[in-house]
Amino acid sequence: MPSPRRAPSGAAVLRPELTEAVVDAVLAELAEVGHGRLSMQRVAARAGVGKSALYRRWPGKDEMVMDVVGRFGVPPEPSPDTGTLVGDLRALVVGMRDWLDHPRLAPIVPDLLAESRRSPGLAEAFRSRLAGPRRARSREVLDRAVARGDIAPEQARGVEAELVVDLLGSVPFWRLAVHGGPIDEDGATALAELVARGMTAPR
Repeated sequence: MPSPRRAPSGAAVLRPELTEAVVDAVLAELAEVGHGRLSMQRVAARAGVGKSALYRRWPGKDEMVMDVVGRFGVPPEPSPDTGTLVGDLRALVVGMRDWLDHPRLAPIVPDLLAESRRSPGLAEAFRSRLAGPRRARSREVLDRAVARGDIAPEQARGVEAELVVDLLGSVPFWRLAVHGGPIDEDGATALAELVARGMTAPR
């Protein structure tokens, strides 16, 4: 008679309170020392767990970091449907602003972006876990605009669509990283109206 299978131990079944301790430790270490100096050993010590437990759950620190940061990624709900192109674009801008200005992410996102230039693995994880889902959310808005007849189908794909998606994300980031504060409500509205005018102008 085959012996019953044992449930996996260690990090594979970290208790919720330990998982939260690891999340808190990763975010705190990223804010204090940055991705370059962060180590599995430092996180384990700060979280009060064994380093081996972390390695049973994640093969390395890049995977651990992106798993933790990914918890604050795109919400599962569909993108808001305001009924207008301007309203939908504004909702995207505000969503990006609020994500970048999240109190647990604002201190670490610029460092992760800089580090991703030196780490292909981190760059790929950043694109797939964070940037990719946000770009997909923006494309949903463009597809909806096509269905309403606000823009032509070709505007929801190709170079123009990619530039629109870039613009909606880069302006909130630039305001926060360079100007030192998030884009305000008037700025979000102005950006959405500017993009909408460009997309709906006669051609």
